[in-house]
Amino acid sequence: MYVCICNGVTDHDIRQAADAGCSSVTELTMRTGAGANCGSCLDMAGSMLEAARAVRELPFAVMQQAA
Repeated sequence: MYVCICNGVTDHDIRQAADAGCSSVTELTMRTGAGANCGSCLDMAGSMLEAARAVRELPFAVMQQAA
């Protein structure tokens, strides 16, 4: 799904950025271009980045609690 139409950034691009360690919307914009033009996608892109980071970090938190 396209998140940023202006720059052709997809949900897959945002998940890839999260997997690569992207930790903020500002960094996401620098890496992907999302929100660099009109900015109307920034809320959705930020929410997707946060969700992708939460999923990425979940296994480590669960493993720490198990130990």
